[in-house]
Amino acid sequence: MRISTMNPIAYVIGSLAALLSTVAMTPQVIKIHKTKNTRDLSLMAFVVLSCAIFLWFIYGLLIMALPVIIGNTLGFILTIYIVIMKIKYG
Repeated sequence: MRISTMNPIAYVIGSLAALLSTVAMTPQVIKIHKTKNTRDLSLMAFVVLSCAIFLWFIYGLLIMALPVIIGNTLGFILTIYIVIMKIKYG
């Protein structure tokens, strides 16, 4: 399989969306890492978000869209980190 050839505008928009989605989660991950405090976070919300991001990753693989694959790989890693920290620290 080869990576789909995307319209350049669609590629830029997809890449920006992937970047912003990942950047949006980063401050939360940094705060949790520093404080080890997850008391105010909903475990169920992040579990569902992790599942959704994983499905987006699978979709990206199926359509061979690199921005979708990369963005959701990074997003999945960040949300799984939050889920693990939530389980560990409550």
